[in-house]
Amino acid sequence: MSPVPADVRKLFYKVKKAQGTDITRCFCGLNDPRNIIDSIKYSKEAGMIAQATLSLTVSKVHTVEYYCKLADELIANGADEICLKDMAGIGRPVSLGKIVKHIKTKYPHILVQYHGQTGPGFTPASILEVCNNGCDIIDVGMEPLSWGTGHADVIMVQEMLKDAGFKVPEINMTAYMKARTLTQEFMDDFLGYFIPESNRRLQSLLIAPGLPGGMMGSLMNDLKDNLSAINKSLVKKGQSEITTDDLLIKLFDEVAYVWPRVGYPPLVTPFSQYVKNLAMFNIMQVAKGQERWTMIADNIWDMILGKAGRLPGEVAPEIKELAAKQNRQFYTGNPQDLYPNKLDEFRKEMQEKGWEVGQDEEELFELAMHPEQYRALKSGKAKADFEKELAEEKAKVAKSSTPATSSETFEPKTLNLDVNGEKFVVHVSYGAGASTSATAPAASASQATSAPVSGDVKSVAAPISGKFFKTKDSSETALKIGDSVKNGQIIGYIEAMKVFNAIAADCDGKIVEFCFNSGDDIEEDDIIIRVQ
Repeated sequence: MSPVPADVRKLFYKVKKAQGTDITRCFCGLNDPRNIIDSIKYSKEAGMIAQATLSLTVSKVHTVEYYCKLADELIANGADEICLKDMAGIGRPVSLGKIVKHIKTKYPHILVQYHGQTGPGFTPASILEVCNNGCDIIDVGMEPLSWGTGHADVIMVQEMLKDAGFKVPEINMTAYMKARTLTQEFMDDFLGYFIPESNRRLQSLLIAPGLPGGMMGSLMNDLKDNLSAINKSLVKKGQSEITTDDLLIKLFDEVAYVWPRVGYPPLVTPFSQYVKNLAMFNIMQVAKGQERWTMIADNIWDMILGKAGRLPGEVAPEIKELAAKQNRQFYTGNPQDLYPNKLDEFRKEMQEKGWEVGQDEEELFELAMHPEQYRALKSGKAKADFEKELAEEKAKVAKSSTPATSSETFEPKTLNLDVNGEKFVVHVSYGAGASTSATAPAASASQATSAPVSGDVKSVAAPISGKFFKTKDSSETALKIGDSVKNGQIIGYIEAMKVFNAIAADCDGKIVEFCFNSGDDIEEDDIIIRVQ
């Protein structure tokens, strides 16, 4: 999801090899060979087999010739295998077959693997077509997570290929049923509460926007979260509210509008989220009476400006003009050069806090890869937040499936949790305007803070709902009470739809109150800070 320094990337391959992974699938969401070639080099240095990836999508720039040329370049730079990553399942079967045939004809020693999700419904036909052209391995799923937005089921694929005359391994049904049972157990325990029912269905509507099935769950949750905010804006303007289906069609139409204008990035993590989020932000801003493109997160700008890699297509003139107005510069250098090495800084932090770097430095890697999440894990806040969220989801399911005799029956107000010996009190609320919080003993939790106030005070409100963070990574220093801020200065971030959206002060002054801690849930129009 986020670019990292070269020393962190190298440690990634070292750690994963030590943990038992022998084959690494190297891919760049933009298909920029420079990014993939670095990963090929680092993985081979760690003693791994380097499988290089073609991130597949369908557009006027993503042709059979485009992918054949990319495969040639990756193989010339050391790729041991090639994966066709059809993350949205929209690859057309005949075109996929032509790409495989090119690779197997020109490089018969190169193993080819097909990774196709089933969302729109092409996948069984695509599997037959790539196999007929020499594909060696097919990625599959198993019940209860196959089909829908996942992979085609292993039993079906095996029978289909056997019938077509291919030699395929037999399935150990005893092991299959054991794995199936274990999977069902953790779905029953927690995972199933976070999978929307729509994830279990094929949806040919996904062909047009080309969005991956893997992000449909978060997309549907985003729709629920944002529909309320959009309808609130429409009601304020005297317009009729819209339904979830109305919003879904609006989103698909807006993706079709946005995608070519930001250079046709392949719709794979994280760029599928960026395009979808930009489309959603446009819809939300227009509902408020504002113009398109008035809310673009920093990491989306990084993609547009070339800081994540070279875009396949041209950025639209209107976006270039907007970048110029905001004094943003397009970047043509190597993306890795923008991220200097940082492992020594993370080692120092672990030493200062008494944390073990772990066997083969896997703990150091986790901190360097996900700093905010790792710190929340070590403090116990991450588990407390998860337990709170799981309790809420279970309460919703219980309330919807069983008649309640009172409002209290399935709605716990307070949960007492013990996380690694540290006690947390979780307050749970319900309803459209509800908020939730997890509090810990004062010694282990940062508190929302304020200073004595006199005189005029201005408030900075949240433009969207999400999680509030004072910083987005370890390179930034968090603001504190008493710090001076300037109009337009970033005062924090709201993580929404998997991106960090910068929040800027709209006046000069001194911070006199933080209304939220890092990691707290925040609603649109909530006050984030007060400035005197």
